[in-house]
Amino acid sequence: MKNIKIFSTVVLFLLFSFSNAQKIGVVDTQDVLNKLPQYKEAEARLNSQIDTWQSELQNLQSEYEKKRSAFESEKVLLIGDQLKLREKEVMDLEKNIKTTTSLRFGTNGEITKLRTNLVVPFQDQIWNAIKTMSEKNGLGIVLDKSSNNVLFLQKRSDYTDKVLDILLKGSTTSDKKEKTNSKGKK
Repeated sequence: MKNIKIFSTVVLFLLFSFSNAQKIGVVDTQDVLNKLPQYKEAEARLNSQIDTWQSELQNLQSEYEKKRSAFESEKVLLIGDQLKLREKEVMDLEKNIKTTTSLRFGTNGEITKLRTNLVVPFQDQIWNAIKTMSEKNGLGIVLDKSSNNVLFLQKRSDYTDKVLDILLKGSTTSDKKEKTNSKGKK
């Protein structure tokens, strides 16, 4: 009799546990970002700015090399203030290159800030789409596949395409609303 009570308690506990189990879904946020046209455009603008800054830095580096080489070759001919002035020009240019590199390409540089500012609005959009999708599908947990936190994944649990559908349909819907609003204002 005691064994039957223990067995029935275990069975009831297991049934209760299974009935309260949460559904888990997985989304690849990096894949979502890469498929959003607005993100691609913003990333292209950022890359264009990075290319411009790299070009400016290369020009500074080239100017520095020319001045340093000219200074080295003319060093023996220069005297007193001329020598100090030319040496200061070369040193100032070198310092300018280091400062520019640090300000633009350093760990707390402009590129890092721009990249952060680029991603945050899209992360917010993705978060809202994931929240909507998880509520519609009754998911208790949604994991991010791109952060390597998933050990096993069945395709039926991957909701990346559904999040993309929500985002892409939402962007076309908002684009249509903007077009109709702009037509109505004219």
